Amino acid sequence: MDSKEIRIPTLEQIEAELQKEQYKSRYGRVLRSTVFSLLVVAAVAVIIAVLVFPVLQISGTSMTETLQDKDIVVAMNSSDYTTGDVIAFYYNNNILVKRVIAVTGDWVDIDEDGNVFVNGEMLEEPYISEKAFGDCNITLPYQVPDEKVFVMGDHRATSIDSRNTAVGCIGSELVVGRILFRVWPLSEMGAVK
Repeated sequence: MDSKEIRIPTLEQIEAELQKEQYKSRYGRVLRSTVFSLLVVAAVAVIIAVLVFPVLQISGTSMTETLQDKDIVVAMNSSDYTTGDVIAFYYNNNILVKRVIAVTGDWVDIDEDGNVFVNGEMLEEPYISEKAFGDCNITLPYQVPDEKVFVMGDHRATSIDSRNTAVGCIGSELVVGRILFRVWPLSEMGAVK
């Protein structure tokens, strides 16, 4: 007789081994399905964040008191802007954030004290803390060209905006979106007005 004896597994051992293999197969399917689902969700989130609701970080002080340097905000792609909306737009490979003062066809005038008039009526601007004429090299009164908006920063003394030909009026093709919501810092979270 051979010293090596062949052992035949019992029925319980065969069933236990079968259950292990079935578990491994189910685990692999669930893992692949979960990873695929997470990748799809991440891709959809990135598409929404880029195309529909861009997330931006504020850089600079041209919008203080409304927005501070390093604030993080969410914008919404839109093509309909009204006076008072805060928008983000491309300028020289940067994204600037300013407030819409006037739209296509409106006449803008600014007096020496920094009071802003649109179509002959003085704007009520509760969002600014200090009026200033600022860096203005356009001829006033100024009519906003077709398909453009006239924007100004809330910190009028330092903001370079549509009052200066360096920036000028903003075409809709350059607008990233209307700023809706501040998400950071948490203590200031809320709608941007």
